[in-house]
Amino acid sequence: MNKEYATLSTRVKAAVIDSIVIIVTMYTVTEIIDLFNTVPNFVRILVFVFIFFLYEPILVTIYGATIGHFFNDIVVKKEQDEEKNINFFSAILRYTLKIALGWVSLLTITGNEKSQAIHDKVVNSVVKPYKKITK
Repeated sequence: MNKEYATLSTRVKAAVIDSIVIIVTMYTVTEIIDLFNTVPNFVRILVFVFIFFLYEPILVTIYGATIGHFFNDIVVKKEQDEEKNINFFSAILRYTLKIALGWVSLLTITGNEKSQAIHDKVVNSVVKPYKKITK
C-alpha cells in the first residue's frame, strides 16, 4: 500500500487547472449554442449544470482523476482500498462539499497523516501521487 499522499500545493494547482478547463469548456459550449437561434434557456442551464457539477465526479469515478489531477500526477482513491476509485455517489458528495466549503476544506490537509481535506474525510477518500507501473 502506497503511504504517500498529495500535497496541498499540488492539489491547489490541480484545482486551478480544472477551473480553467471548466471555464474554457463553458465558453466553447456557449459559442456552439449561439450558432443555433432557437435554443431554449433551460437547455443552456442544463448544459452548464452538467459541465459544472458533473465534470469532476464523472472523471474521478471513471479515471480516478480530473484533467487537473492528471497534469499533476495525482489520483483520488478509496481510503480503504487505495487501488480503487470512489463510486459516483461518493464523488458527487465529495465535490458538493468541496464547493460548499471552499478553501476551508483544504486547510485540514496539512493537519492529518493522509493529507485528507474535509471532503475526503467525509467520503473516505485519499488523494495520492499516481504511480506508473514499470516492467
